[in-house]
Amino acid sequence: MKISRMLLLLQILLVGFVNAIQYKRTRCPNKCGNVDIPYPFGTTEGCYLDKSYHIECNSTTQIPYLTTDYYLLSFLTNYIEVLEIKLDGHLRVAFPISYSCYDKQGTPVSSSLPSVNTSRFPFSSTQNRFIGVGCDIEAHINEMQSSMSCISDCDHSKLRNGSCIGHGCCHNPIPEGMTTAAIYVVATKNHSRVWDYGKCGYGFIVQKHMYTFNIQDLSTMSKNMSFPVVLDWSVGYTKCKEAQMDNQTYVCKENSVCDNGNGSLYGYRCKCLDGFMGNPYIEDGCKDVNECESAGLNDCLPGQYCNNTYGSYNCVCSKGFQGDAKRGGECIPLHKSEDRAVIAGIGEGVAGAAVAMIFVYWGAKRRLRIKCRKDYFKKNGGIMLQEMWFTCEDPVNKGKIFTEEELKKATDNFNIDKVIGQGGYGIVYFGTLANKTPVAIKKSKMIDQSQIKQFVNEVIILSQINHPNIVKLLGCCLETHVPLLVYEYITNNTLCHHIHSHATLTLGKRLKIAAETAEALDYMHSTTQIIHRDVKPSNILLDNEFTVKISDFGISRFVPLGHTHLSTSAKGTIGYMDPEYFRTSKLTEKSDVYSFGVVLMELLMGKEIHSLEIALTTYKGAAEYLTSLMTADAFVLVLDDLIKRYEYFEVVKCVAKIAINCLDLEGTNRPTMKQVKQELERLRFVLLEIEAESI
Repeated sequence: MKISRMLLLLQILLVGFVNAIQYKRTRCPNKCGNVDIPYPFGTTEGCYLDKSYHIECNSTTQIPYLTTDYYLLSFLTNYIEVLEIKLDGHLRVAFPISYSCYDKQGTPVSSSLPSVNTSRFPFSSTQNRFIGVGCDIEAHINEMQSSMSCISDCDHSKLRNGSCIGHGCCHNPIPEGMTTAAIYVVATKNHSRVWDYGKCGYGFIVQKHMYTFNIQDLSTMSKNMSFPVVLDWSVGYTKCKEAQMDNQTYVCKENSVCDNGNGSLYGYRCKCLDGFMGNPYIEDGCKDVNECESAGLNDCLPGQYCNNTYGSYNCVCSKGFQGDAKRGGECIPLHKSEDRAVIAGIGEGVAGAAVAMIFVYWGAKRRLRIKCRKDYFKKNGGIMLQEMWFTCEDPVNKGKIFTEEELKKATDNFNIDKVIGQGGYGIVYFGTLANKTPVAIKKSKMIDQSQIKQFVNEVIILSQINHPNIVKLLGCCLETHVPLLVYEYITNNTLCHHIHSHATLTLGKRLKIAAETAEALDYMHSTTQIIHRDVKPSNILLDNEFTVKISDFGISRFVPLGHTHLSTSAKGTIGYMDPEYFRTSKLTEKSDVYSFGVVLMELLMGKEIHSLEIALTTYKGAAEYLTSLMTADAFVLVLDDLIKRYEYFEVVKCVAKIAINCLDLEGTNRPTMKQVKQELERLRFVLLEIEAESI
């Protein structure tokens, strides 16, 4: 009872904490003076994503400032005035000019050297340019790894208002990804001959089209001027593919899509889907656009009816007309016949009414089916999958969206006789597509919303993987009550089936299966940063050549770059689950290594791990059980009869040592899957030599 009360109290406190955060967010100031401050930016603690997005709002002047490192002459200030924050990933700030003034001999008498570090917000290379203004000057801009400059002379015959090609004014583009800039101006000649045109030279970054050269600027430009400059901003530190794998840090909310932006961005941006408008970084921020409110938002014919829908709209001909109500179409008036006999008219009217009722009934049912399919699509995680496939850089991995009718035909309406497997997260059916392709169709178990997250997770994981030892995802269907995944069909059942049915698994086949499983897990760990979390014989499929295909990624997790583990509730299958992970809830690559060690034991013994008589009061685990057998020279007694040949013993003993190392209770002591793969490949070569000598 005490534990239950403590859990209830903890739940109440957590709910209160979440409500407090939401309440605080609703009370966050969204303006400073005349400048809108949208999230992820904010002016008060708790109202911005992190300190990079903190906007300082001067309480007296109501002017917003971006907190950054900005140097001017010999003093340091941390503020650059913010002019505008746009949700398309652009931030306009006021950036001062740099200048140097000279006497008639060209000796500097005063200067200003602004230097800025805009942190994670680079200067936009597409919306800014670097300008130099002056006579016989060279304007420089230095960043961390490179520099550039432009030269301006004062050829009287070539000075032109609006011209900036090196005569009184010069310009250069901004390099991509620049976050640090130091601007200075130097004289290139004696200034006595151009004294009438001013004694100062100027250099500055400015938003395109926000400065036009005027000859008078040579003598009248103010040293205290500043110009609008555009910075690019983004969120996160990874691109969309990696960011979408971590629900805890991914910030794009519902009805939005992830956008990688240009190559210079540190992370990614969020955009509302077509048909939605608002802030994609906050809950319920992307609102449905009512395209029917303004003729400029839709392409319906003038005078016809516009019907707004969630995320889109329909054009319908007005009463008394029929046809296509969109621009380019035509609405035609309906005509009634006047030359029909009364009886014929009544008969045709009755028949027409009957037909109309049938069509209305069919139409109503069709609309209901369409509505249900749309609701299921959204409920089954369709929007998340749509976002992921929308940003997929490899079109091959996008898969196919199957209709419910296609999969019903493929499985004989999901006949129970077509069931070929059943796991913790779904039932698997055998099916044949219209093009005669055999497939395996997985129907998720709709117990609660967490199952949908498992389904979406499996699609995202498999979309990143292209490996000969990992089952290939062909597509999915989202318009049914439960979501469906369509895989390639693997013909030779599971490793679990072959172990339990005492099939003829030679030592060579067992080493092949073990090495290919290790190869697939090494690929997942090193190339895609994915931890399977449920490695066991029933998730290892085999084809007719006994080639491995690892399956069932429903509880797999992606580990972001730079992370060594994930803190997550323990999930998996008892007996195969890493005891260290079960105890600490810290998921690492070594958790898969432990599970693989159990699979190796089963391959050697031809028995399921649950059937082994391991007394928990005597042994600390499967590794100590194997070690004790080998120490007592009793190891051969538990081996599968098919591999008890004398000449195999040293190879089998080496495989058992690999299993023991994989099953170490301390994860740091276990080998990597790459090391395991290399040792198993070596043993396969040794076995081939032994078998060749015995012929």
